[in-house]
Amino acid sequence: MRFKSHIFDKVDWWTVLMYAVLVIIGWLNIYAALFNENHELMDFSQKYGRQLIWISIAFLIAIFILFFNWKFFEGFAYVIYVLSLLSLIGVLLFGIEVNGAKSWFDFGFMRIQPAEFAKVACCLAVAKFLSRLNMSLEKTKNKIIATALILLPVIFIILQNDTGSALVYSTFILVLYRFGLPATLLIIGIVTTILFVTSIIVSKIVIIVILSVIAIFFFIISSRKLRELIIISSLLAMCIGFIYSVDYAFERVLEPHHVTRIKVLLGQESDPHGSGYNVNQSMIAIGSGGFAGKGYLNGTQTKFNFVPEQSTDFIFCTIGEEWGFIGSTFLLLLYLAFLFRLLYLAERQRSVFSKVFGYGVVSIFFFHIAINIAMTIGLAPVIGIPLPFISYGGSSLWGFTILLFIFLNLDSYRLQVLR
Repeated sequence: MRFKSHIFDKVDWWTVLMYAVLVIIGWLNIYAALFNENHELMDFSQKYGRQLIWISIAFLIAIFILFFNWKFFEGFAYVIYVLSLLSLIGVLLFGIEVNGAKSWFDFGFMRIQPAEFAKVACCLAVAKFLSRLNMSLEKTKNKIIATALILLPVIFIILQNDTGSALVYSTFILVLYRFGLPATLLIIGIVTTILFVTSIIVSKIVIIVILSVIAIFFFIISSRKLRELIIISSLLAMCIGFIYSVDYAFERVLEPHHVTRIKVLLGQESDPHGSGYNVNQSMIAIGSGGFAGKGYLNGTQTKFNFVPEQSTDFIFCTIGEEWGFIGSTFLLLLYLAFLFRLLYLAERQRSVFSKVFGYGVVSIFFFHIAINIAMTIGLAPVIGIPLPFISYGGSSLWGFTILLFIFLNLDSYRLQVLR
C-alpha cells in the first residue's frame, strides 16, 4: 500500500478531471438514448440506473488503486496476466453467450466480460517484459516472447467469437514499435492491410500486374545482382500468395457477418436492412443533428430506437443527433486533449515499466476512440467495441478506469524513481 501523508499527492488532476467529465457525458447520453417519460431518473431496472451503480463502483475502484505502491503493479504483473488468461479460459467453459459471443460470466445480479480486463493485464505484462530488457527488442527471441504475450489473450478471445475485442490488441504493435520493433515489421503490417483491402475491391490480375511492375522497377534501380533478384522475386511471390489467401480467409476464417460488414463498408455489397442497417441509421441520426443539434432528450432517431445498440457501441450517434456538430466536436477535442495528456505523462516517466505501460494505455484508448467513432460514421466496419467512458457497460467502464488509474498511480511516483 501507499505510505504517504496524503494518498493523492502528485496525482495528475487534469487527467482525473477529463475522466470525470467523460463519464458524466457518457451517463447523460445513456439516459438520453433510453429516455422514457414513464420511467424515473433513479430507476435501477433501466440501463441508465444501473450505469450509475457502475460509475459509483468505478470511482471507488479509482480511489482504491491510488492507495497502492507503484511497485505492486510491476511486481505482480505476470501474476495478474496469468489470472487474466485463466479467466478467459474460464469464460469459454462456464460463460454465457450474448450476441453470438461466449464472453460473459453471469452472476445473476450482473455480468462481467473478462476480455475488458485482459487488456490491462496484457499491458502490465508487456511493460514488465520490456522493462527487464531495458526496452531492447533487438534479439529475435525477445520479439517472439513479446508477440506471444500479446497473442495469447487474442487466441482465447477469438475462440469466444469476440473479434472486435481481439482486434484491440493489434494496437500493441505501436507500443513495440515505440520501444525498438524494427520499422520493417510495421511497414509489412501496413502493406498487408493495403493488399487485403485492394484484393477485395480490385481484380487480382490487375494487382499482380501492378506488383510486377513495381518489382521490375526496384530491380532496375538496384545493383541488379542475383541476390536482389531472388529477394525481389520472393517478395513478389509472397504478395501474390497472400492475395489469393484472402478468399480462403473469407470462406474459412471470418464469420459470415464479418465478411458482409467488410464488403458493405468497401461498397462491394448493399445491405441496408441487414449489416448496413446500423451504420445507415447512425449516419442519419448524426446528420439530422445539424450544427447545434436537436437539443437534449429531443432526438427523434434516438426516441424511436432506429439505431440498435444506441446506448453501447453506437452511443456517438446520440451525441451527434442531440448535440449536433458543436457537441460532437467538443467531445472529439476533449478526447484529443485526453490522449495528448496521457502521451505527455507517458513520455515524462523515469521508470521503463511506467513508460511502456503509459504508451500501452494511450494506444488502447486511441484504438477504441478512433475505431468506435469511425464505425458510427461508416468509415470502419462494425466490430462492436465500446467508446471509452461513454458507452453503457460495467465491464468496459471498470476496465478503462483500472487501466487509467494504474497509470496515474505510476505517474504519481515518477519523482521517486532514480534515473
